[in-house]
Amino acid sequence: MTEASLAIRQSYPREVKIGDGRRVTLRLMGKSDRDQMVNFARTLPADDLLFLRRDITDPEVIDGWIHNAEIGRSVTVLAESDGELVGYGSLNINAAFWTRHVGEIRVLVSPDYRKLGLGRRLAYEIFAIAKDLGLQKMLARMTPDQKGARATFERLGFRAEALLHDFVLDRDGKTRDLLIMSYDIAGLTDSEQLT
Repeated sequence: MTEASLAIRQSYPREVKIGDGRRVTLRLMGKSDRDQMVNFARTLPADDLLFLRRDITDPEVIDGWIHNAEIGRSVTVLAESDGELVGYGSLNINAAFWTRHVGEIRVLVSPDYRKLGLGRRLAYEIFAIAKDLGLQKMLARMTPDQKGARATFERLGFRAEALLHDFVLDRDGKTRDLLIMSYDIAGLTDSEQLT
């Protein structure tokens, strides 16, 4: 385990307060979270799941996700309230040598916990982890019609980099465009707090 990985592990779990005063526990995902993650995914609206890169309602997909965390290809911060999973932020590290300085962020929050700053807090956690791991750039991918997600990432400082036409195939077989946004992690200082 690298020094950075050890420092990341030691900083969790911890409790944070979100916009309405509720307390949420942030902790790293592990093997024992498989069923809880599947149950969380299965409670989400269909639109939330439509454009995820993986079908997180499938236990085998979660097994693969956990395996990626074990081998250092991803880090996922879970948000829990009263023992219930209410969101996650995930950092996926590219395996390609030439893009080893780039990570991809994914954040998903339960509808009951949106607009409370939890998504922003999870994003900050992922930025901090990415910086600790020495990454320099962060990517976020979405379809242009995911206006809420785009607005959130723009508020975080992400900028549109590319629009790929007809690049995404939805569950109904309809093609959609793919928007790629990026953020320069090197510009994030330790004193900045995304609250």
